[in-house]
Amino acid sequence: MEPAKKSRTKKKMVDETSIISTYMNQVLTQNEVPKNVFVFCKDNEIDEADFYTFFNSINSLKQEIWVKFFENVQVTIQSDASYETYTDKNKLLTLYFSLFELLTLNRSYILFSLKDNKEGLKNLKTLKLFRTHFKSFIAVIIESNDTGSDKLKRVSKPIFQEGAWVQFLFLLKFWMDDTSKGFEKTDILIEKSVNTVVDLFDTKPLESLFDLGKFLWKEKMS
Repeated sequence: MEPAKKSRTKKKMVDETSIISTYMNQVLTQNEVPKNVFVFCKDNEIDEADFYTFFNSINSLKQEIWVKFFENVQVTIQSDASYETYTDKNKLLTLYFSLFELLTLNRSYILFSLKDNKEGLKNLKTLKLFRTHFKSFIAVIIESNDTGSDKLKRVSKPIFQEGAWVQFLFLLKFWMDDTSKGFEKTDILIEKSVNTVVDLFDTKPLESLFDLGKFLWKEKMS
């Protein structure tokens, strides 16, 4: 008689990407964040040791998702050989349009992450690492300019970085509430707000501010 073979349970192979994908799918289908790493791993048959190879907590996982969003956008932008020849204005437009194109592909998760989980201002903690990457990218835009008289260089780098970050949050909030087809109103606002920021360092800032103000007032009253 042939000896009985021991049954072996094949260990589930996981990596950073698979854990992120599993997490995003779980929170959207269950409409809640896992209470802790143990519960998340148990629900998805993941060894805790494997989870901790890539993340030290659920919060770090949530932050890393946003980092991955930005890194994907950065790779896309930098793969364009002509990007370095763009003006500061077009570099900012490329950054914002690329970011919101990717965010739109993940809109359900973004809304849950920042709005639908009822954590209020705590949601912004999720953007902590994303903010660091964003501001570093803005710094590169400023530093990549060789012209000493460039408009952006009239303002200190930290001020422009922080201003760009506030601008992004403003655009993000507008996009989250945007009900227009294809989020076309967000596209309009991106262009108007970037024009305003760049023109603030030019000779006619009031015209752009007035144009932006008219658009925002129209949206608020409609």
